[in-house]
Order: sequence, then structure tokens, then C-alpha cells
Amino acid sequence: MAIQWYPGHMHKARKEIEKVMPQIDLVIEVLDARIPYSSENPMVAQLRGDRPCIKLLNKSDLADPEITARWIEYLEQEQGVKAQAITTLQPGMVKKLPDLCRKLVPIEEGSVKNIRTMIMGIPNVGKSTIINLLAGRVIAKTGNEPAVTKTQQRINLNNGIVLSDTPGILWPKVDNEASSYRLAVTGAIKDTAMEYDEVALFACEYFLNAYPEAMLERFNLPELPQSDIELLEEIGRRRGALRAGGRVDLHKASEAVLHDYRSGKIGQLSLETPEMAAAEKIEVAQMLAEKEAEKARRKEEMKLKHSGKRHQG
Repeated sequence: MAIQWYPGHMHKARKEIEKVMPQIDLVIEVLDARIPYSSENPMVAQLRGDRPCIKLLNKSDLADPEITARWIEYLEQEQGVKAQAITTLQPGMVKKLPDLCRKLVPIEEGSVKNIRTMIMGIPNVGKSTIINLLAGRVIAKTGNEPAVTKTQQRINLNNGIVLSDTPGILWPKVDNEASSYRLAVTGAIKDTAMEYDEVALFACEYFLNAYPEAMLERFNLPELPQSDIELLEEIGRRRGALRAGGRVDLHKASEAVLHDYRSGKIGQLSLETPEMAAAEKIEVAQMLAEKEAEKARRKEEMKLKHSGKRHQG
């Protein structure tokens, strides 16, 4: 299912971003290193135009390092984009960011002009923690709940860089169903927005194929189950998530999978690769084109119907 998750403050945020963008020299987009494609907001590319962009792959400590390296190469194929893997658990990585900003927006020596940057990203991607590390003090509210930052603010880092913070914005509708599930698996979407068991089953199916060894090891399985539901039920049995009569409590089993994944206890597992993203982009474009064609056909039918009624009258 494609999710629609667009609180009122996000619509307001987009309007504010459009208003401020003409004064911005550089855009910093924070992505989730486990899902760089699904956590990339298509509105950012539209809003930033031809300004240089730093794409920060945050939470890289939770992602597959080999796949993250491939993502950096893939993202940097786009004109004006510099990609970098970081984790806020290593503040030194974040504190190198101003140097990268200066490389991408060279300022004449002796100039008093600040580099004006805007930091953007979907909810719960770690944007506020990055801002606090850059500022050296607590400025932005942080939390594990999506949509903590509600308003835009400007922060002078006192090192020649001014940062405009924006609320985490999701686009009005996530058209790619797989992306909806990946956003839910990582916790970018509130757990109440989608069926919890379905989200865990999506994760189980992917892990079975991509990381079978990690599943065997983390959940102490004697052998690998054949399907997503068998895997989830086996995890439930191993964790004692049972109801009366020995039936597996799928909700509790789902919690075990999703909590262990989000905390990195299963290992460094990425949920998508550049190759998957390239294929899915084509699929989504085709799907949207078909929807548009269907809409146009219905519109034409309605027009003919109405004109026929007029002639009869």
C-alpha cells in the first residue's frame, strides 16, 4: 500500500522553504544510509534547483558498509552532489562538514560573507542531532519519534556558515509501495501508520534473501525457514511470544524483529541497493504514466457523456 502522510505543518514547511531557497548557497540533505533511495525526498531536488548539495548518509553504523560505498558512488553521479557516510555516534565525522561546505561554495579570502546552507531530510533521520553537533550546543529538539521539529529556524555556526533548519518533510504521497514499507521498517513513519505485522513480514522476506546468516545467528535458528511468515513465527517461538494454546503472538514477534533491526542488534543490514532503486524508479514512472493515461481516458469519457446529454436535451 502507498502511504499518505502529510501533516499540515509539512505543507507550511514546503511554502517556507520555497520562500527562503533563493537566498541559499548550498543544500544539505540527510538520508538514512540503510534506505538512501526511499529516504530521499523528491521535493528536495525540485526545490534546490542547480545549487550544490551534500547528501549525508546518516546511521551508517547500522547499514551494510559495502552497499553504502556503492550508494555514495551512485549518488555522486548527479551533477553538483557530494555524498558522505556519517554516524552521529562519531561527532568528529559531523564536525568536518563545514570544511566540505567551504569546498563546494568557495568564498573569496577575507570576505565577511557567510555561506548560507539549508539542512533538509525526512522525519526521524537524525537531522536535529547533526545540527546540535555542528552548533556545539542543544539547539534542535531530538527524539525517536518522527516529526519532532515543527518550525524553521536559522542558526549561525559562527564559523562562516549559517544553517537554516527545516521540519522533516515527507512528500504528500509515497508512490513506491516498497519504499513505504522500508520507511516503516526503519521507523521513519509512525508505527500506527501501517499494519505492524505487514511491515515485519516485509522485513523478514527481505532479510531471508539478502541476509540469511544474520537471521540464523541473531535469532539462534537451527535452520532457515522457507517463507516470511514461517520466519516470523519461528522468531516468536524463540522469543516466547506465545498466546494461549501455544499460538504465536505475531505482534510481539514483529516487535522483536523491528526493534532488533532498528537498534542494529541483527547487524549492519541495508534495505535497498542502487540497482534496486534504478529498477524501481522505472516501475514507478510507468505506474504514474498509466495512472495519468487512465485519468485522461475517464475525463474524455465524462466529456463525451455530457456532450451526448446536451445533444439529447
